[in-house]
Amino acid sequence: MEAAKPLDLAATPEEQPGVLQEAQLLWHELRAMAHDQLTLAALEARLAGESLAHMLIAGVVIAVLLISAWLGLMAAGIVWLVSLGVLAPAAILGAVLAHLIVAAILYVWLRKQSRHLQFPSTLRSLRPLPVKTHTEAKPDGH
Repeated sequence: MEAAKPLDLAATPEEQPGVLQEAQLLWHELRAMAHDQLTLAALEARLAGESLAHMLIAGVVIAVLLISAWLGLMAAGIVWLVSLGVLAPAAILGAVLAHLIVAAILYVWLRKQSRHLQFPSTLRSLRPLPVKTHTEAKPDGH
């Protein structure tokens, strides 16, 4: 791309670039700048997508590892209860019951938190004010 030449005041009017040429040069520069910006945005979007995919994969691996560690802890707890004389089925049912209770508590908490996902204050502020009719505007009803 050729850079615009500075205006030569000593040159004759025939040698100076016309307004149309200046506009074309400006248009080409703007197109080149827009192309560069869009190329940069596309490359960054690709990098962001790859990073997100790597983060999701790592998150899944972490979740699997945490679940297996939790299951190991529960198995150790059940074995400990059995060593104390609690029957194995009762120990397993106790662990299942404890998990169900915690899950129910978390479910209720999540339901309460979900109200915030609907932007209640924003929606309330965007509702139009009720329009008063002509008969409502007069206090004596005439």
